[in-house]
Order: sequence, then C-alpha cells, then structure tokens
Amino acid sequence: MAAPSSLASSRLAAAAPAPQHHHHQNHQLRLGCSRRRAQRLVAMAGSGKFFVGGNWKCNGTKVSISKLVSDLNAATLESDVDVVVAPPFIYIDQVKSSLTDRIEVSAQNTWIGKGGAFTGEISAEQLVDIGCQWVILGHSERRHVIGEDDQFIGKKAAYALSQNLKVMACIGELLEEREAGKTFDVCFKQMKAFADNITDWKNVVIAYEPVWAIGTGKVASPEQAQEVHAAVRDWLKTNVSADVASTVRIIYGGSVNAANCAELAKKEDIDGFLVGGASLKGPDFATICNSVTSKKVTA
Repeated sequence: MAAPSSLASSRLAAAAPAPQHHHHQNHQLRLGCSRRRAQRLVAMAGSGKFFVGGNWKCNGTKVSISKLVSDLNAATLESDVDVVVAPPFIYIDQVKSSLTDRIEVSAQNTWIGKGGAFTGEISAEQLVDIGCQWVILGHSERRHVIGEDDQFIGKKAAYALSQNLKVMACIGELLEEREAGKTFDVCFKQMKAFADNITDWKNVVIAYEPVWAIGTGKVASPEQAQEVHAAVRDWLKTNVSADVASTVRIIYGGSVNAANCAELAKKEDIDGFLVGGASLKGPDFATICNSVTSKKVTA
C-alpha cells in the first residue's frame, strides 16, 4: 500500500485539472451530458429559500478569524437568504461565541457514527454540543484526497441527520469525467448514495461542485451549472419524490466570487452557493449572499 503522503499526492493529482486542457476547455466543457438526455429534463425550479455557505477549509488563525467575524458582523445581509459558515474544527467555538446569530455555523466534516476510539475524528454529538447546526459532507477534497467513497459519505449523512445536524451534501465530477460526457452519471451515482441513506430531506441542501472548478479560478458557466442543477432536480423527482425535488435546495460551488455570483444566481435551478476562497473575505462573501437580489429580479 502506498504511504499516506504518496496516496494523498496521487489523489491530488487525479483531482487537479490538467494544465494542457486549458486552451480548449471552453469547447469541451460546454455540455455535461448528451443533448438528447438534457432535452428530456422537466423544467422545475426549486421553491426553497436562497442559501449561501462559506467553507473556510483549512485556513485561518485566531487573529484572522476574529477579523473575518468582525467583518461578517458588520455586513448588511438581505433577509431572504440563509447564511452558514464552516470554520476549521478548532475555531468553531470561537466563531460560535462571537458571530452574529444571523449566520449559522457548520462543521466541515464529521465521523460516521457515535464517538469512541476514533483518533482524529469529531462526532456529530460533539458538534451539536458546541452549537453547530450544519455539516458539509461529501466535499470533493474528502472524496478525492482523503479517499471517502459514496456509501461511506451516505452513511455519514444519515447519522448526522439522526443527531439533528443539517447536511450540505456535495456532489460533482472530475475534469476527465466531464470531458468524457459522464457528468450526469457521476452526479447521479453520488446522489443515489445519499438517497439510499436519507429518509427525510428537509434538513439537506445539495451542493453541486464540479471538481475542475474548485479553487482553479475556472467557473462553470451559468448554463453549465443550470444544466446539472436541473438534471439533479429531475433525478430527485424520479427517484425520491416531486415534493423533495421542489423543496430541496441545490446550490453551486466552484470558484464563486463577488464578480460572477449575480449571473449564476439568475438561473432558475441555482438556489445559492457554497463558497470557498471568497468566503474568507467578509465584504465579498456578503456580496455573494446578497446576490439573492438577482434571483428576485428574474423571478
């Protein structure tokens, strides 16, 4: 078996977009699937409240997070948007005790079951104990760097929900999977693992995050994102229920920033965002939260 460092390196290499594709990516990535399949989709915009999550990943210090919290506390946020931030585990208590109640707090991961002899893991019960309301599960960095598989992630989601943690359930395809026309197949397979384990969807938000767009500066076009969001909603209608398809929020993540959020927000099936780097900048994150105004203009 490869040493952990080489295993992580190989997974990082697999997840990273290949530089040689950059010059012709726009043409190859125009559609995520066959046109024939896309045309069968039923137009069915979601009815849920706009949602913006900020994933701080493995970033921050006590000082920088204090400044970020101060900026967020000072921001004016539209009333009709749910806002959640996900600090690293060790700063959750600091954030929870200093951040305005207007913004909820999430963890970035949790263990698959009850706590015990699981070195380095954090249980859902512990997260609830310190006031966490949410957890991010299935993020591509957990899938492709750490090696979590679909069923493991699905079981995590079920246990977190059973402990009254709400879940941001992440799905998304690698660059080579999109280029091969497998976007829908990959996303539906990941969705099935969640659906096999989740019985009540009222505390679930789905985050579509194409891996090739995360932290790369390359954003899925509004049309590319809308195509996948509509497909996922249609999958939910067929495989779960029409009610869940209508009410579950499907948000987009992948190099979202203050400059591109308004155009993305206008798409009918994009119910908000899961933001990485831009969530570390208070004013920019507030702008993304307030892109709900673009959604209202098109409604």
